[in-house]
Amino acid sequence: MSQPCPCGRLNPRGQRVSLDACCARYLDGGVPAPDAESLMRSRYSAFVLERRDHLLVTWHANTRPTDLVFEPGVKWLGLEVKVHRVIDADHAEVAFVARSRVGGRGQRLEERSRFVREGGRWLYVDGELS
Repeated sequence: MSQPCPCGRLNPRGQRVSLDACCARYLDGGVPAPDAESLMRSRYSAFVLERRDHLLVTWHANTRPTDLVFEPGVKWLGLEVKVHRVIDADHAEVAFVARSRVGGRGQRLEERSRFVREGGRWLYVDGELS
């Protein structure tokens, strides 16, 4: 088994799913995420693994930054998905908490993210911090 997936997804037995069986297929661009939660989990994994390419290609063109710089020294500690709310066939929200440590200090990012599906692919639009 490869390393556990950074997104923390669990299988039905409550065990962490491997990166290969979880987000790797989305990170490598071969398979589009089937829903907003899977895309959000793959984007979290991309932050952990510093996969700028995946983050930018899954960001909606209207809100996508021109470049993305990773904060040096960030250690991502975990992701908790609170709610995955399907609004309609092409719109969804995912509320989550991502924990990290920078310079020995714990940080918590709580966000409600908005997603849209265009051309059969889910895209991150924006989010509201809690």
